[in-house]
Amino acid sequence: MKVFKPVALALAISGLTSVQAQAGEVEVLHWWTSGGEAKSVAVLKDLLEKEGHTWKDFAVAGGGGESAMTVLKSRAVSGNPPTAAQIKGPDIQEWGELGFLGDLNGVAAENKWDELLPPVVADVMKYKDRYVATPVNVHRVNWVWANPEVLKAAGVDGVPSNWDDFFAAADKIKAAGYIPLAHGGQSWQDATIFEAVALSIGGAEFYNKAFVELDDDALGGETMVKVLATFKRLKDYMDPDAPGRDWNLATAMVINGKAAFQIMGDWAKGEFTAAGKTAGTDFLCVAVPGTENAYTFNIDSFAMFQVTTEAQEAAQKAMARLIMEPTFQEVFNVNKGSIPVRPDIKRDNFDSCATKSMDDFVATAKSNTLVPSMAHGMSTSSYVQGAIYDVVTNFFNDANMTAEQAAEKLLKAVKAAG
Repeated sequence: MKVFKPVALALAISGLTSVQAQAGEVEVLHWWTSGGEAKSVAVLKDLLEKEGHTWKDFAVAGGGGESAMTVLKSRAVSGNPPTAAQIKGPDIQEWGELGFLGDLNGVAAENKWDELLPPVVADVMKYKDRYVATPVNVHRVNWVWANPEVLKAAGVDGVPSNWDDFFAAADKIKAAGYIPLAHGGQSWQDATIFEAVALSIGGAEFYNKAFVELDDDALGGETMVKVLATFKRLKDYMDPDAPGRDWNLATAMVINGKAAFQIMGDWAKGEFTAAGKTAGTDFLCVAVPGTENAYTFNIDSFAMFQVTTEAQEAAQKAMARLIMEPTFQEVFNVNKGSIPVRPDIKRDNFDSCATKSMDDFVATAKSNTLVPSMAHGMSTSSYVQGAIYDVVTNFFNDANMTAEQAAEKLLKAVKAAG
């Protein structure tokens, strides 16, 4: 037996050296800093570290990602981009055109991404038919979150399905001493409500004309005037402390029984889950009034930047592979409140809000009422999005600006930015 010890030792050292040679570091830029989000991203970090790689967290607070994108641009221009960054929608194409992104086609082919992913998801992840990003999840944005105890105390029977009933319910809730609509007065949160109202009043065809095609008539016409007027009316049902409030603090107002409703994407559900609340009992999830048969999607994804060493590339590809594997897809999305990008993931551990979202995602894809979120960077460039943000927020906070004036400003701002 002693004869073989040196050989065994040599083989062990050789194997260890091989593992160490492949072990690398990924620096990951993201903006998942709230309780439910931080818990979710920790899942990926743990999986990656179990494979011997190192995770360098580069979190930049700010729910809409604007601050993170500012930091990313600065790092990229200086020649020092992170290994991976949370980038979405058309912005992925912009970074691809600039030549910053790596090639994930090998990982994608080996793990059959084209077979697993719905085309609406896969197409967003590619630049010139080459995978450059990995999808993490699908969020439904057009949700209303509600506290049933507050509704009961105010004499309101469930979440209204149209705006007239919603405003009537909000009046009752306000009279009962509660805040009808929890909100954070930040531009991306304003835009989240605005696009939901646009989908509700105009429908999917109008929504796509306005926020995807950037059609002049849609942006500045009578339907948009009605959208803006309805949107601004909601401000009367928010508390005076809303300006500057983070989205998760607004969610906490619903969780703690201070407010009845919040209009927010299903990342809000991650906060309810983190607080130990149960869907259907402690909180309700219902599509924004008038959008029951439509779905505004937001796909979180990590774009992979070009790296210089084999170890970095190994770690980067491991991260891309792990994101798409069932273990991460299930655990992450249960924590985050979203649904998996893979339709083959088992539903056993997902709650009623998630299974409803899964069913509606499939149904609206078939009925052509599945639309990309403008507010969350899925429908247009960051420049156009920023122009819409400015007009929408200024209108929302200017008591003297009319809906007609705002529609005119919106059209001009989008044309200038586009």
